[in-house]
Amino acid sequence: MDTRMQTVGLALEELLVKAQRQNCLVVGLYESAKVLTADPDCAVLCLLAADDTDDVALQIHFTLMQAFFHENDFTILRVWGLRRLQHLLGAATDGNQNQNEQQDFHCILVTNPQADHCRLQEVESYYREKRLLNQWVPEIVLYDTPEKNENLQGSDGQDPQPHVQGCSAVDVGGVF
Repeated sequence: MDTRMQTVGLALEELLVKAQRQNCLVVGLYESAKVLTADPDCAVLCLLAADDTDDVALQIHFTLMQAFFHENDFTILRVWGLRRLQHLLGAATDGNQNQNEQQDFHCILVTNPQADHCRLQEVESYYREKRLLNQWVPEIVLYDTPEKNENLQGSDGQDPQPHVQGCSAVDVGGVF
């Protein structure tokens, strides 16, 4: 994996955890569709996650979401690493393994249009770079290995110090 994708992957993980803590996250295809129907301008980022590309119904849903987000000029990324997303976001809910297995992590929306967060800016910058290279839906790979994701939370349980270029501790304390 190239360093740019790894850096953006870590930024994305931090963004998701912080957005979840601030109730700025919608998880699930059906839930996302309901939110977008009620207020299509509320989303600032959409993630489509699946490691299995054989599910035809899921691919149809993804195609519809991709068309909607491209038509409305929103940032959308394809994420490989469904287990990592489940670990990141499922562990923060209530720790109930059965609930996490049943929750749909295939579509995730970050919903805070006023967000001016450095992690969001890093992810959007990556999206724009890849779109300039004619990638219809840019991809990010998230790995399960903890050593690649060790700086998501400090040993003291506090949020980590920023590790994405251009971010400072002041930036992190803002919106998320």
